[in-house]
Amino acid sequence: MNLQQKIYSLRKQSGLSQEQLAEQLGVSRQAISKWETGVSQS
Repeated sequence: MNLQQKIYSLRKQSGLSQEQLAEQLGVSRQAISKWETGVSQS
């Protein structure tokens, strides 16, 4: 399982939307989306 899959899987297991996770981490929803698609890993 790569990083993108792990982020997505853990977020889904927690029942969080990308927006909710972003809020908890203090990043944008777009950042979460990029992490999950592998566009950005920073």
